[in-house]
This record gives sequence, structure tokens and C-alpha cells, in this order.
Amino acid sequence: MAFDKLSDRLQMALRRVTGRATLNEKDIDDMLREVRLSLLEADVNYSVVKEFLANIKVEAYGEKILKGLNPGSQVVKIVHDELVHVLGDDTKELTLKMNGISVIMVCGLQGAGKTTTIGKLGALYKKKDYKPLFIAGDIYRPAAISQLERLGEQTGIEVFQMGTDVRVAEIVKQGLKYAKEHGNKLVIIDTAGRLHIDTELMHELVEVKKIANPDEILLTVDAMTGQDAVNVAKTFHETLGLTGVILTKLDGDTRGGAALSIKAVTNVPIKLMTSGEHLNEIEVFHPDRMADRILGMGDVMTLVESVTDSINEDEATSMMERMTSDNFNYNDLVSQMKMMKKMGSFSKLLGFVPGLNQYKDAISQIDDKQLDFIEVIISSMTKEERLNPELVDRSSKRRDRIAKGSGRSVSDVNRLRTMLEQQRRMAKQMASMDEEKAERIANQLNSGSFAGLAQMGQSVTKVKKGKGKGKGAFFRR
Repeated sequence: MAFDKLSDRLQMALRRVTGRATLNEKDIDDMLREVRLSLLEADVNYSVVKEFLANIKVEAYGEKILKGLNPGSQVVKIVHDELVHVLGDDTKELTLKMNGISVIMVCGLQGAGKTTTIGKLGALYKKKDYKPLFIAGDIYRPAAISQLERLGEQTGIEVFQMGTDVRVAEIVKQGLKYAKEHGNKLVIIDTAGRLHIDTELMHELVEVKKIANPDEILLTVDAMTGQDAVNVAKTFHETLGLTGVILTKLDGDTRGGAALSIKAVTNVPIKLMTSGEHLNEIEVFHPDRMADRILGMGDVMTLVESVTDSINEDEATSMMERMTSDNFNYNDLVSQMKMMKKMGSFSKLLGFVPGLNQYKDAISQIDDKQLDFIEVIISSMTKEERLNPELVDRSSKRRDRIAKGSGRSVSDVNRLRTMLEQQRRMAKQMASMDEEKAERIANQLNSGSFAGLAQMGQSVTKVKKGKGKGKGAFFRR
């Protein structure tokens, strides 16, 4: 998960003050010393760290905090609010035209994930009925055009390209003309990257800007690069006047320096962030939600949005009806898993849940490939067996045949049977739940009481470490 090391260190520092009935200035100084070290280790800009700590100190040293009730919680809130401020205060979404063609110009150095990010950006706005068009303006990097075309095929978005022997300015001019003729509402321009900033690159980008007159000029920044990303952003902003930053590769070993420095140093807001390889793994950057994640408070709003974006109400209602009936079968189980896959990796989704941060090592062990193994086993069943799980339960011969057909073990088939039965039992319990009990569970969710989910993650870890289990989690590989 993003910012793991920074998150660990900051939470460790804040534990110095949480739960304390009284605090004095020395307690706060000790906490701030740890915060300072954690930020510098994350490669946050030194001037940003200095101002960050100074602002916290001014608030935390006040009599209202030191002599108030529950001072530790108040100090944590001060740190949280200052973190939100450094990350950008308010959410800044892309500004696109209501009518006519909106133009987004995407730039960045090679290796920052620029072209892949364009694919994700196109997929995001295609869902919003913008009818995007990609313009292939990177004519220097080998295979850049073919990469964009592959992304176009995956997303169903047309790519305008004129090869590598035409000037970029002419490609952009003709691409915009093509978009106007074909009713595209959004044009996303891929521009050339370099291994480093040079005069030729900047001159070309300025020329593209003059021709395209873009609504948004976005810089892709590799979240793993720390302060280097800030220096790159400053140069691009001084030349082009950036309107926003897209933070990429947040699923990697992200130190956090870029995210915590860019807005404060350049005053350019982070508007979007990406993680993972899937084209749906792009989201609006919310400073308050990111602060929550960094401090281990979860991100329930993003979790809810992931669910609602991936699963429509009719699908969810239909699935719940099937689960609470006596007819929930293996076909339904496969449908349920496909719905889960739409929302991204299981461990990532659990990372949004408040209270589970302390179990993140266990959560990280959850292998999403296990869902594929389950589908393989179910696909080895006959149509009748998928519809009537009792047939598999009653016959050891059927279980042997299914195991051989799927390349799994009989034990794996039996675990799947148990999983189906548990799903049925849980759904029936939910269906028969009275209003008071439902409210109690909702309160537990809000307070971060997710021990059951955490225990599930820990049990997965134990299985993975078990003798003779290889690298498997729920099923052996």
C-alpha cells in the first residue's frame, strides 16, 4: 500500500501522545522529533518539513491543548489537519468544458508512467460519456505509438497518429481537426518524454501548448522519486504553467516525498493518482482522504465509491436476493467474485477499512490469484453440479473428477464447498437480522472494529507459512 514506511513512522510517533491524560511541551517535542525524522526519511522537501513542524508546534503548545481533556487526540487532529494542508487542502478535479471539445495535454519524463496514465484517464472519462480521442504526440520513444494504440484497443478509444516522420505540432493540429469533425468531446494529447529535462523538449511542449490551447496541462510524477519529482515539477511549471499533477505508481514502495512536497513547493495541485496495472486504477486525489490513509484511519469514502462505481444497484440487489435464498450455487459464487474483481485487489480494498492498518502485513499476504483458482475449480464442474452443490457434497467420485479436471487437490475442492456453505449461512444471518443488531454492526464498522476481517488475513498468512503449503493462501498453487 502507498506510503507504508512513512505511515508506520508517523503512527509510531503519534503513539507517544495518544491515550495520555496529560501532556507537556517535552512530550510534544519528542513526538515532533520522530515526525521530523519520518518526513526526512520519506524524502520530503526540507523547507516543507520545517514549516510543517512549526505550524504543529504553534497549535500544540497552546494551553487549550496542554490543559484540555484528551490532549493526545487533539494533537493527532492537529497533525492530521496540517497533513491535509500540505497535501493541498481541497480536492481539485479536472476542469473540462460543458460544451465543445476539452483538451488535456499530458507531459512528463520517461519512466513516470505517462502513456499508461493516459489510457487510464481515457477510460475514466469514457465512462462519463466524453467520447475521448488520443493524439499520439510522442514520436521519439520507440513503440510509444503502438503502446498508445494497444491502450486504445483495450479502452475502445480511437487513436489519432501520423507516424514518426511528421512534426508534433502538425500531428496535434490535424488531431484537433479530426476530433472536431468526428464529435469527440475530449482530446488527450500524449507528448514526448525524455530521460531528463532539456531545451528541445520544453520548446516542443510550448509549441504544442500554443496550438492546442489545453484546458488542463497535467504532469505525470512517479510517486517513488521523492524530491527529484518536485524539481521536475518546478521546471515544467515555470515553462508551461501546469494546472495539475497526476501522481503515479502509488502501489509501489512509495516514500511519500513527492506527494508531501509538490503542492507546497510549486503550488500546483495533485488532481489524480494511479496505482496498479489495471486501467480502472485511477482516482481523484483527495488530500483529506490521503491524510486519513497515511495516519492509519482508513478511507471509507473511497471504499464506498469503489463499490458504487464497479457494481450497480440492480446487480447488488440481485446478488443479495440470490445469497439469501436457498438456491445460492457455484454460478452465483463466480458472479460474486467477478463483482469483487471489478473493484480492484482485495488487499487494497481492505486497506481502506478503518482499524485494519495494524494488520496490514497479514492483509498484504492475501493473494488475489486465489479467486482465479476458485473459478478454475468451478469451471471443471458440470452444469448440473454448478446449479446443485449437493451433487458435489454427496459424491466423492465427483470431487475426485473435479480436482483432476482443474489441476487442484480434493482438499481444495472441499475448501470451496466450505466457502459456499459459509456464504449461505452468513447471508441467511444477515437476512434474519433485526434492526437493532444491524445498527450495532454499523456502529462497529464506524468505530473501526474489524477484528474478524483482520483474523481472516492472519489465518491466510499462517496457511502460507505452513509446512508444505508452498506459496498458496486459501488454495495451494
